[in-house]
Amino acid sequence: MTILPDQRGISASRHPLVTQAHRWIEVKTGYSRDEFGPAWADVDRNGCDTRNDILARDLTGETFKAGTNNCVVTAGTLADKYTGATINFTRGQDTSSDVQIDHIVPLSDAWQKGAQQLSANQRKELANDPLNLMAADGPTNSAKGDRDAATWLPPNKAFRCEYVARQTAVKATYKLWVTQAEHDAVASILEGCR
Repeated sequence: MTILPDQRGISASRHPLVTQAHRWIEVKTGYSRDEFGPAWADVDRNGCDTRNDILARDLTGETFKAGTNNCVVTAGTLADKYTGATINFTRGQDTSSDVQIDHIVPLSDAWQKGAQQLSANQRKELANDPLNLMAADGPTNSAKGDRDAATWLPPNKAFRCEYVARQTAVKATYKLWVTQAEHDAVASILEGCR
């Protein structure tokens, strides 16, 4: 399980965002989810797909489908960081979308900001990196879409510092760039995180 870096106390002047390249956004030409490998691969080879790994990490009181070696999460409770709400998750055709797994840096945004230059294996790692993934309220995640921090921030203001710190850490790890508007939005949020 990946431990998230401690982002408390990092000022905007010391944050990795300061060293990232600022560029104009690239076009989406050539973007396809398939460019990031199969959805929810078992990249850590623990026998569970990434979606279930993240559900197991982020839910409390989770239960698992019998016979899956505690891989397939069937129920649990999410303390949703995007909204601050508590969501009861139950796997099912009409209920699974209530809790979605969000890419903190959306894959389309990553593609437009440098991921098209990554190898296929690096893109697969990005798509399945636990630092870039979080269980989230489905409707809020859908509303976020592929927007960056310049155009979307979590409604729960208490989570914004961690959110932009994680976005920045992911972009730094994979050498993705940011637009000037994104840089300014992230720097503004981080300045208030002291």
